Amino acid sequence: MSTISLQSGVARQAAVVEKAASIPWTIWCAFAGVACGTLGGLWDISWHMSIGRDTFWTPAHIAIQMTGVLVGIACGYNILTTTFGHDEAQREASVGVLGFRGPVGAFIATWGCIAMLTSAPFDNWWHNAYGLDVKIVSPPHTLLSFGSLAIKVGVLAMMAGIMNREEGAMRRRLTWLFLFVGATGVGQLGVMLTQPTWTVYMHTARCYLAIAMTIPVVLVGAGWGAARKWACTILASIYTAILLAFEWILPLFPAEPKLGPVYQNVTHMVPLRFPLLLIVPAVVVDLILRKTEDRPAWLRAAFAGPAFVLGLMAVQWPFANFLLSPAARNAIFGSAYFAYFDPARFVYDPYQFLPVEKSTGEFLVVMIMALAASILTTRLGLAWGEWMRRVRR
Repeated sequence: MSTISLQSGVARQAAVVEKAASIPWTIWCAFAGVACGTLGGLWDISWHMSIGRDTFWTPAHIAIQMTGVLVGIACGYNILTTTFGHDEAQREASVGVLGFRGPVGAFIATWGCIAMLTSAPFDNWWHNAYGLDVKIVSPPHTLLSFGSLAIKVGVLAMMAGIMNREEGAMRRRLTWLFLFVGATGVGQLGVMLTQPTWTVYMHTARCYLAIAMTIPVVLVGAGWGAARKWACTILASIYTAILLAFEWILPLFPAEPKLGPVYQNVTHMVPLRFPLLLIVPAVVVDLILRKTEDRPAWLRAAFAGPAFVLGLMAVQWPFANFLLSPAARNAIFGSAYFAYFDPARFVYDPYQFLPVEKSTGEFLVVMIMALAASILTTRLGLAWGEWMRRVRR
């Protein structure tokens, strides 16, 4: 009888531990929203390149807007239950905004949800008024992107608040979700930089300036905020895996243009491009941050930022030569894919680097600007990551 009671007690204790280590459904809901946005965003770009914007109600657009819906549900539930509920522990782990209480990340992500959902009718009106997009960064898309980035910042803060209050299994599980969300942020910035970092511009200093001004904030911020060894490398690896999956899977589905003029014979979905080689500089950044952990933040940024830019340049510059060579015109590297509206081979040679800087001196000046920008963005990333290491509400 005592043995049965002991087994029952152990079972109950195990159940309590498992429940304590389980990730809240609101985090899963928000995570699903971020994943939907990543799916929809890359799918939508491919849709524009392969089919054209035939209607607002494409599956890709719906997937994008599901980000605002799912994250909004999670944040709304957190805020309302904290504000009107009677859970003292939940209220202690919250902040007050305009009379409401909830996790600080929930308020940040809620703003992002509002911006994303507002961008939908704005984008529809924009197309009706001005026609098709000629650039990725149009005003409605900019609002959408800022909203999506705010959602990711908020979701990361929500996860970080729980991670900093928990230990063991809960923290380990949340860390992987945290790193995935951070990687989607890196991917989103990479998409926003598509035009200045297109393959034909990878031998220009402005390409690396654009990257230095943006990518280190999220890569270093989320990596340092995760408080895990090799976090930046893991982030870059997840980013690479996501982009490669879309590049290799999307062409398996048939598609044909529904708008004109059509310059390319498109029969299947056209992917965006091969991902940037961020893994190599991410490894370098991880090593530097580990070796300089006890140094002042600005000194760490002064080492890590330029190392990121120079490390990327060291691998991306020769790899760009390969991407423009015949050896890369296959399903693995994707250099033979063109959008239906791309007049490649008719107007210009798509396999030739395009100069931007007019002289060596101008190239060097812009590269110095890139190195300086990388120090600033790396420092911002470290500050953001340090805040996420400390946030508990």
